[in-house]
Amino acid sequence: MDSVTQTLMAKIKTLNETVWERHASEPAIADWLDNFAAPNPPEPSERLHALYLLSNFMYFGNRQIRELLKHLYRDLYRYPILRDIRRANADTLDSDLIDPFFKTELAKTRFLGVGNPSESGCHLLYYFRQENGLSKDLFIHTHELFRREPGSNAQQLRDPDVTRYVFIDDFCGSGKQASQYSRDLVEDILRLNPNASVAYYVLFATTKGITTVRSETAFTEAREIYQLDPSFECFSAGSRYFLRPADGIDKQFCQEMCQRYGAHMVAPAHVLGFDNSQLLLGFHHNTPDNTLPIIWYDEPSDFPWKPIFRRYPKLEW
Repeated sequence: MDSVTQTLMAKIKTLNETVWERHASEPAIADWLDNFAAPNPPEPSERLHALYLLSNFMYFGNRQIRELLKHLYRDLYRYPILRDIRRANADTLDSDLIDPFFKTELAKTRFLGVGNPSESGCHLLYYFRQENGLSKDLFIHTHELFRREPGSNAQQLRDPDVTRYVFIDDFCGSGKQASQYSRDLVEDILRLNPNASVAYYVLFATTKGITTVRSETAFTEAREIYQLDPSFECFSAGSRYFLRPADGIDKQFCQEMCQRYGAHMVAPAHVLGFDNSQLLLGFHHNTPDNTLPIIWYDEPSDFPWKPIFRRYPKLEW
């Protein structure tokens, strides 16, 4: 094992033991590396380049996700409401005055997940409620938003006293799903109550994705905890991963390798991740399809592949 490989393996071992929740053991890494061509000097080594990509993989475990959900509630929801209450009351710091106003606003709020009940946006609501000590009465399914007026069959909001709707998601890549929610739900909410606040809060968002949500949807607010700018795209001009690559690592070779294998896995537009996202990102509960397919691919096909961080939902590309 050469010195570069030893250094990368040492880094990966540390990450696996401290951050990755031991999802990438040495046997699992060996199985994953077997997907790639064996070294054939003097050609660049595919397995060395795969290790280099893996050593830069960003993983957020259960503890980190729960902590981020606390920040989401505190920084994106609670603090702005407290600020507005204080401003409306001569910048008071009197908690005996502030707390009742906040409880009133909270009671008029409903939290919803993005995606169907089996997907990660809804899955996170359980953790979100736990970590922030919230009543389950503040959480609803999308089918509980509306009702039909008896006789006329006209659509109405099921609870007219609700003035805040907060949609929670773990990741926004292209903004496509949030845009669909805007068309299917948000526009109707605002049509029935133009004064309602309908927010989209997400843990991680690409700059492109959150910009799309802000500019092309009806959400009254769209905010993220962590924004992934273009430097997080593996092979972008300003990629943070190739500013000072390890010895023997070639960006162009690495990109072509990922494209070549990705072409056997997914549709042509997505060989470097959905919508050409080129990410190296994974969560405790799932790996986004915006991440390089060589990391997560595990689909029934004629192209067998052992993933290192598996993605569970099956894609419909």
